[in-house]
Amino acid sequence: MKIERVEVRRIELPLRFPFETSFGRTTTKDFLLVSVLADGLVGHGECVADDDPYYLPETNGTVLHILRDFLVPLVLGREIAHPRELRPLFARVRGHEMAKASLEMAAHDLEARRQGVPLYRLLGGRGGTVASGVSIGLQEDVGALLEKVALEKDAGYRRIKIKIKPGRDRKLVEAIRAAHPHLPLMVDANSAYTLADADALAALDGFSLTMIEQPLAWDDIVDHATLQKRLATPICLDESIRGPDDARRALQLGACGVVNIKVGRVGGFAAARAVHDTCRARGVPVWCGGMLESGIGRLANVHLQTLPGFTLPGDTSASARYFEEDLVDPPVVVSPRGTIAVPDAPGIGHEIVWPRVERATDFHETWRRP
Repeated sequence: MKIERVEVRRIELPLRFPFETSFGRTTTKDFLLVSVLADGLVGHGECVADDDPYYLPETNGTVLHILRDFLVPLVLGREIAHPRELRPLFARVRGHEMAKASLEMAAHDLEARRQGVPLYRLLGGRGGTVASGVSIGLQEDVGALLEKVALEKDAGYRRIKIKIKPGRDRKLVEAIRAAHPHLPLMVDANSAYTLADADALAALDGFSLTMIEQPLAWDDIVDHATLQKRLATPICLDESIRGPDDARRALQLGACGVVNIKVGRVGGFAAARAVHDTCRARGVPVWCGGMLESGIGRLANVHLQTLPGFTLPGDTSASARYFEEDLVDPPVVVSPRGTIAVPDAPGIGHEIVWPRVERATDFHETWRRP
């Protein structure tokens, strides 16, 4: 395929309920939607960057800059046999994985549509269903958290994840375990702790947690290896894994026992597949985290999770949990058994509702082949 045009839209979607982590409180999902056009077809990729650099250094502003001035000029008019060719093409641009991923994911969606196959087939996955877990942000108090956990458990979710931070950790886990002794449960710290908090984190070992996600610094592997030796609970790395080499180094050091693969964080589907293969070769389970994506990015995550190494439920929950009105039709739904059906239509598999996209768009830019 020869990419003839690339478009980017900035979209703002209000959340049904605020979502709070150790970073702060979120009330809207603001993101860039990248579209690539070739051979009369179009593919779409949702960028996972935010307006602020609190999760990782990239922002919507930096992504737009890198797309406009560096990445898009590399692809316009270029003959591309397969979207995996974009990863080595983009290697000259250091970092900026979210920018790379948004363009590469759109190219994968386009290629799947061109071949008339679902995205999972292009990725080497399988059809059927994927297991769904859910992430619960920090709540006002323990009572509110328990209500939320019970609600999500009754909805069928296979695993519950709660956000924690110093001073709001053990009591939350203890209360959930008292109410739900056998519930698959994990905690996510989003880098809120240091090695000085090792005793507080070790105190969570008695609660049969599936994992403790990213307790230490976003760019650290070495201290996580030190901490993992003090914990019985597996550490899961998220922010620290920004590509296959990070995964390899982390596993060699013993920094984690689980890896969270977010396709937008590692630079695209080709890189996500490489992280997956690295972990699978070492017998380390992986799962797919979420970034409050609209249905476009949510469906991309569903297809990714059909690869065989994704043995743990991901954070790909139902559209209605976050948005009154999603950008795809039908929306992403979770069955009472806690599963999501993998679409079999070409590309991501659900239709984008363009009037909704246009209503939510506050910026639109187009780049054409010279």
